[in-house]
Amino acid sequence: MIELISNAVVIDGNTIRSAEEARAKGVDVEAARKNSLAARILAAHNTAPEGENVLRIRFDAMASHDITYVGIVQTARASGLTEFPVPYALTNCHNSLCAVGGTINEDDHLFGLAAAQKYGGIFVPPHLAVIHQYVREMMTKCGGMILGSDSHTRYGALGVMAVGEGGPELVKQLLGKTYDVADPQKIAVWLEGAPRPGVGPQDVALALIAAVFNNGFVKNKVLEFMGPGVEGLSVEYRCGIDVMTTETTCLSSIWTTDAKVARYLEKHGRPGDYAELRLEGPAAYDGLIRIDLGKIVPMIALPFHPSNAYPVAEVAKHAPELLAHVEDEARRQFGDA
Repeated sequence: MIELISNAVVIDGNTIRSAEEARAKGVDVEAARKNSLAARILAAHNTAPEGENVLRIRFDAMASHDITYVGIVQTARASGLTEFPVPYALTNCHNSLCAVGGTINEDDHLFGLAAAQKYGGIFVPPHLAVIHQYVREMMTKCGGMILGSDSHTRYGALGVMAVGEGGPELVKQLLGKTYDVADPQKIAVWLEGAPRPGVGPQDVALALIAAVFNNGFVKNKVLEFMGPGVEGLSVEYRCGIDVMTTETTCLSSIWTTDAKVARYLEKHGRPGDYAELRLEGPAAYDGLIRIDLGKIVPMIALPFHPSNAYPVAEVAKHAPELLAHVEDEARRQFGDA
């Protein structure tokens, strides 16, 4: 169903070779590391001097919701903020139905509106849109990078490398500083086959999370989705997988783009923001995840993390045993209470 290869691989078209086999074919593997989609996008956004061993990234846009934007803007204001240097969406979708604190949500939302008016941001009123869907439909641009203060900031299926971070990193971007990070390893995710009827993107995502979370296979790395299986997936299906890659502990994600992505952006009035993202010659990766979509079955996650995932049929068959493990873990974490 899912195969993990921890050694370096080189992908050229539909051919996957080990780094040793590629070298034997005359491929410059080190040069090929610069050919991955992730490497190309990171290089285009890196402001570090040549030879520096850390990336200093400036993002094209940012987004926050009403749990986080007040603290971010207040901190930036206290540090000398005069204007938002990039498009910054302030959405009101996480606290909009919360009754805790009386008028606290209304107060936050009015603050967000005033901040957007003063500093040049984008204010998305309550009940209009959820943060990630707003960004997908209104702000994504193939080959770009977006920083968000929600952990599931992922727009790779639309050709955008997105990173979910804590508020201080957004404050730094607002103040003209950079996101500093070691050049991450890149892991190719090779999709083949087609999902069975009744198998949705969450099933694929849970199977992937279960395969890589506990062993740290993709921790702080970039997942790059490609392969013949991508073409058969709708954009919404791809986004459903992509948004859950946060739970694998990867840093970000990126997918190849095609006519389906072009039609999606055109449907939302932004045809000019499409660009075809494809490998151009051999590209080297630090590892490979091969997923046969046709072998993914309906999955379910049990407490207390999405990586604690099992086929639905297995849970139905072994429910007492599996749920007993959940109870044991609950006692270990929380005690008899």
